[in-house]
Amino acid sequence: MQTSPNGTESAADLYTFTPTPLLVVISGPSGVGKDTLLQRLRERGHDYAFVVTMTTRPRRPNEVDGRDYFFVTHEQFDALIRADELLEHSLVYGDYKGIPKDQVRRALASGKDVLMRIDVQGAEKIRRIVPNAITIFIAPASEEELIRRLVARKTETADGLARRIATARDEMKRLWEFKYVVQNRDNQIEAAVDQVIAIITAEHCRVGSSPVIL
Repeated sequence: MQTSPNGTESAADLYTFTPTPLLVVISGPSGVGKDTLLQRLRERGHDYAFVVTMTTRPRRPNEVDGRDYFFVTHEQFDALIRADELLEHSLVYGDYKGIPKDQVRRALASGKDVLMRIDVQGAEKIRRIVPNAITIFIAPASEEELIRRLVARKTETADGLARRIATARDEMKRLWEFKYVVQNRDNQIEAAVDQVIAIITAEHCRVGSSPVIL
């Protein structure tokens, strides 16, 4: 809970208390359904600010620039790195992914909870920069289920698929670094969405929350 300038809360402070905007990190292995989960959150109409990741990888069919990702060239991404204008960035499967700083600052300033989808490597960096970020690991019900989803996407070569599966196994071992875990089981996306909303609601009820500072 926020405190008054002298470190105490008056009755008036408590009755007029406004929850501090949260920075919520949605992460997990490739193919676990992070994009689908965020899309369902959008469709339910909750007033969240959704951060869009920037990437140098090619756009897939049905992906929309500025909605799914900001698709840029390697040269454009390098320029942002040199200008220190990325909150975090990493090299994933030969392509860069990163979060523009200005986008996050503007989203937090709006007073809305900010949700960002990010890979496990990036989540580690966010935890160091923003220790009070709410980190949620989206997990499959089983490794077999995750492999079925990756195969069904048909976006990888055989070598690329094998690399993603190996990476997913390593990323699952890091589940314990997150504050929360939500299982996204086959055909049960609404249950996973309900759990994420419940986590956000609970965090707003938690005493002692502090504002996110970048």
